[in-house]
Amino acid sequence: MTGPGVTLEPLAPRLNASGVEYRWVRLDVDRDRRLATLTVQAPQGGEPETPAAFLDAGSRAWAIAAWRELDAALLHLRFNELEIGVVLLRTVGDAAAVLAVDQAIDRHRSHWLVREIALLQKRVLKRLDLTARTFFAIIEPDSAFAGSLFELALAADRSYMLAGGDPPARIALSLLNRGVLPTSSGLSRLEARFLGDQRHLQAVLSHPGPFDAATAHEFGLVTFTPDDIDWEDEIRLAIEERTAMSPDALTGLEANLRFPGPETLETKIFGRLSAWQNWIFTRPNATGEKGALTLYGKGGERPEFDRRRT
Repeated sequence: MTGPGVTLEPLAPRLNASGVEYRWVRLDVDRDRRLATLTVQAPQGGEPETPAAFLDAGSRAWAIAAWRELDAALLHLRFNELEIGVVLLRTVGDAAAVLAVDQAIDRHRSHWLVREIALLQKRVLKRLDLTARTFFAIIEPDSAFAGSLFELALAADRSYMLAGGDPPARIALSLLNRGVLPTSSGLSRLEARFLGDQRHLQAVLSHPGPFDAATAHEFGLVTFTPDDIDWEDEIRLAIEERTAMSPDALTGLEANLRFPGPETLETKIFGRLSAWQNWIFTRPNATGEKGALTLYGKGGERPEFDRRRT
């Protein structure tokens, strides 16, 4: 993404024993629980609103910097934290600031730099789709799951939204949720979520303003909406359930659910072939001496899994 007057500044991660931290993104790792928390901070105001302002800000603009950092955090997770099985996706900050940045991007997408920014965000979200980890989006009152950042929740395997609270948790859509940031299948994440149900999709897109937990659940935008009594236990049990399963089986099953609808070259290679034939069926977790398929039906023995994920 280098053009006239635009240079990508190097990222400056702060590494520590429990993860990595950037300006806008933080990855915290709990290796004993095989759990990571990936947190993205919303912009804090003063973001570019015109192509000239984007050119002047360059890679310092949140729309570039935060998404480059998210990409780097996902790669760090893939290559340096192989035994992490579950990732909690969190956002913090001002949701309105995210929507303002999205509006500027949508308004000026005919400009070459703004178009490249949208393509960067698209690529990073596809990186998340194709990351072999279980993702749970955690939506709380201080979250900023709006517009482009709500795509993180749509990409997650499950989303938990706290019911109640003062102020209550809310989510919101922007014009970027209407196909600007498609999946590998070419569908938007909302289209994939409501596959074949155009009436439902249009009802969601035409809903005025943000969604609270009850409305989000009614429209099918989130998976679960526990109240504060059950909140901690619901999430803890979900984490323990997923980390107990075969990592390889989860890789294949989650890929199936992430890519419904039309097949493309990308989904065939990354969502099907790599997830199943090249990984699951040739790994000891399935066919090894202590693999699940080897021990299936024998009784008395439990499979032993290599906890590393792809």
